[in-house]
Amino acid sequence: MVNAYRAGTLLAVLAGLVGYLMVTRRQAFAGHTLSAVGFPGAAGATWLGVSAAYGYFTSCLAAALVLALVPASARRGFSEESALVGTVQAFALACGYLFVVLYNGLLGGTTALLFGSFLGVTRGQVTTLAVLTVLLLAVLAVVGRPLLFASLDPTAARASGVPVRALDTAFLLVLAATAAGVVQITGALMVFTLLVLPAAAARELTSRPSRALALSVALALLVTWVALAVAYWSPYPIGFWLSTLAFGVFLLARGTRALRGQP
Repeated sequence: MVNAYRAGTLLAVLAGLVGYLMVTRRQAFAGHTLSAVGFPGAAGATWLGVSAAYGYFTSCLAAALVLALVPASARRGFSEESALVGTVQAFALACGYLFVVLYNGLLGGTTALLFGSFLGVTRGQVTTLAVLTVLLLAVLAVVGRPLLFASLDPTAARASGVPVRALDTAFLLVLAATAAGVVQITGALMVFTLLVLPAAAARELTSRPSRALALSVALALLVTWVALAVAYWSPYPIGFWLSTLAFGVFLLARGTRALRGQP
């Protein structure tokens, strides 16, 4: 549980920051796909007899590079991007189930790959996640301001000389690495929860980017800590509790906004 809380804290901070940018950029569907492709990556790595962590990162980063091929002009129109994202997701999930069948071993781990497991987190995994978190936070610190500008108004950013296409690719890689890290705790189908709901709730409560970023991280930490505690005493996977608590937080944030009389 100590290792689970350490890993969960690192990932909640990372997911809160990256998730806010993802929601602001309207790339939630891409984020969902990048998390889902962690499943075939881990299943393929298990089939080949190597660590599932290698499969997570390889598949997520490869999918990010594929999504980065969408032309910048089409990315804001969503039609071409959505078609490519949906295609990648469908193909990846099909490959995941193929690798599970080819493995021909104990399939009890499939549930953990899809819905998460936290009691098996090792000190080595915590160290790896700590290094990953520091590296990604350093990248965000360097590109954060132009990335936020390009996310809020890509046309004005491009006219101002901001390298929007390069920032788009960089963000997809950061998002993929974040998803690959978070999936090891939440499972492939529940990464989406930690990336989207705290950020969406923060945007309901404030429109200022700095406050929204801080609030997104705080909500992600709260949801993760409480979900770990409840899951420890429950027979149900952490993914269920994480999703339920995060959804409840979003409903409270939405209700608070409605009480303020905001649309």
